Amino acid sequence: MKKQQICILGSTGNIGSQALDVIQQHPDRYEVYCLTANHSVKKLAEQARQFNPAAVVIATESYYDQLRELLADRPDIKIYAGKEALNEIVEADPIDTVLAAMTGFAGLAPTIHAIKAHKKICLANKETLVVAGEMICNLTKEYHTSILPVDSEHSAIFQSIVGEDHNQIDKILLTCSGGPFRLYTHDQLSLVTAAQALKHPTWNMGEKITIDSASLINKGFEVMEAKWLFGVPADRIQVLIHPQSIIHSAVQFADGAIKAQLGVPDMRLPIQYAFSFPERLPLNGKRLDLIQVGKLEFFAPDVEKFKCLALAFEAIQKGGNMPCILNAANEIVNTGFRHGECTFLEMADIIEKTMQSVSFDIHPDYNGYIETDAEARKIATEIMTHRSCSAESKII
Repeated sequence: MKKQQICILGSTGNIGSQALDVIQQHPDRYEVYCLTANHSVKKLAEQARQFNPAAVVIATESYYDQLRELLADRPDIKIYAGKEALNEIVEADPIDTVLAAMTGFAGLAPTIHAIKAHKKICLANKETLVVAGEMICNLTKEYHTSILPVDSEHSAIFQSIVGEDHNQIDKILLTCSGGPFRLYTHDQLSLVTAAQALKHPTWNMGEKITIDSASLINKGFEVMEAKWLFGVPADRIQVLIHPQSIIHSAVQFADGAIKAQLGVPDMRLPIQYAFSFPERLPLNGKRLDLIQVGKLEFFAPDVEKFKCLALAFEAIQKGGNMPCILNAANEIVNTGFRHGECTFLEMADIIEKTMQSVSFDIHPDYNGYIETDAEARKIATEIMTHRSCSAESKII
């Protein structure tokens, strides 16, 4: 059996690291062709030594010399740097599959290049569909490329519709844990810290997505993803708070029947399923014990308390470049909150003001998304900086 050659965009992150574990469990099926990272140069070098890829790419060019030095005794590994190198490496002929696990808007361009190169896309970078869902879907049709979801929720939906062919989907039930602040009051939310927000109750994830999960904007992004991946309008996608994180999502069909995918919170399962589909391969790890779980609970999200989720639905309804604006502003405030530049509740306020301020474009092209992203980041940063300065002045 020919080994599947895999390129991992964002190999040093949480998803990338778990993907390498999956590959390690099936050395007869998978082989790493390329590993990439943004700036985690030491971890990238360690991974390269362990998995011996044909190439590595460090997106931040200033780390190129350091990476060359760290891999000086491995002349068989080609070393590249820069964002353009990411776009070029995914087009390499030997690559069969690209795992898009980069964080944020930065994942859009290399994913587009991979689609145009007819690679199978295992998509973990949700911003690609949040920002440019319609364009990505059109490209996959044009280049006859498949996208397999890696997000646990979208993998669960995908697994629930396998074998259903043309059976009509009545509704998608998109679950989430509710994050660490599910039971907090508005007053309590005004005082939460980034350290508290980074303690997710059920999942072990990267910092950016953990904050997004705490604010519930991540669930809004996932509604957008589901809309584009499965062709189901947002008003037929129901968000459910499910604290146990056992049912990863479900699908209700025209006859009222519901199919769901259940399992312990382990991202390696959806990663492996995306790699191996339509096969299911053995996977080392915990197994679900329903007796031990005991109960499964479901609640409606409080969109007044978690305003970011409401803003996401507003962006979906407006369409055009509004989801791009939402995403760009969120990336700014997410980083800002982690660095003490805004409070938890201020994140939603800054995003809302940015959505009201950036130029709206109902039919953006790729360059339009680039311009929108830049404008939204600039405005969100200015709003956040102004608020921070005002807060400091009041203290003084």
